[in-house]
Amino acid sequence: MRDYLEFEKPLREIEERIEKLSASGQAKHSVQEEIRKLRGKLAQEEAELYTKLTPWQRTQIARHPQRPSVLDYINFFCRDFMELHGDRAFADDRAIVGGLARFNEQSVMVIGHQKGRTLKERMERNFGMPNPEGYRKALRLMRLAEKFRRPIVTFIDTPGAYPGIGAEERGQAEAIARNLLVMARLDVPIVSVVIGEGGSGGALALGVADRVLMLEHAVYSVISPEGCAAILWDDPAKVPDAAATLKMTAEDLYKLGVIDEIIPEPLGGAHRDPQLTADRIAKVLANHLQQVAELSPEALVESRDHKYRRMGVVLDPTAAKA
Repeated sequence: MRDYLEFEKPLREIEERIEKLSASGQAKHSVQEEIRKLRGKLAQEEAELYTKLTPWQRTQIARHPQRPSVLDYINFFCRDFMELHGDRAFADDRAIVGGLARFNEQSVMVIGHQKGRTLKERMERNFGMPNPEGYRKALRLMRLAEKFRRPIVTFIDTPGAYPGIGAEERGQAEAIARNLLVMARLDVPIVSVVIGEGGSGGALALGVADRVLMLEHAVYSVISPEGCAAILWDDPAKVPDAAATLKMTAEDLYKLGVIDEIIPEPLGGAHRDPQLTADRIAKVLANHLQQVAELSPEALVESRDHKYRRMGVVLDPTAAKA
């Protein structure tokens, strides 16, 4: 069954009416004509709604409970996935999955956040919020990929790193910082894909890549809209305003030069047609992997360094006046 978001309720009413008429089994011309009109109205309503989404509505789509996960995409376009576990220091964090797989007949290291689908799975995966051992597991796999000269593909989908006391005691900030440092200097290709939520350092710990791709309705930000609204206004009603102010949508981030390409989603979001979404990701991913694979290890590290140094350029106000 499809889960509807709050702003999708008008579509739900039309679809339920179509289902009811179709289930009646009546072959009368009037009934079939009514179904035809409703389908036309539904297509019009969907086109109007999904082409004018607000940043907050995109955030809700990015968090949709039926949105495909990293394991879904691995099943769609990878073969021979062999999951690797543990950070070899404390535990195996199930909020991050990773392992070797074959993509387009090429061996790659795949790493990503995993939220889970059912409530039980989400609790086991800590709702996609990794502890330090999760980031240390990811780092271990990245170094393994570098050792055996394998490209790294990461999938980002997390509200952020887990902020619990235990996580802080085990060095959450250090684990994230270490990933940023090491990823900046790995001399194998790295391509990241933001498939859902990209929340704060918890996302960036897998996102220092040669190419950063982003699904059309994914979001990527230093803080959640709820957190931003609480800090700036102390008002939950300001959440939509915060989402707009944060410039967290794929279009905004592409204009700012934070991401390299936007991957279109099916009308209504990736959950409406996971196979089509996976096909589009695979095509774009293959293209970017091929491009960065042509660079030498030295050129790869230098290019990555320049990519991130170009972000956030500050203009000299005195030069602007002159």
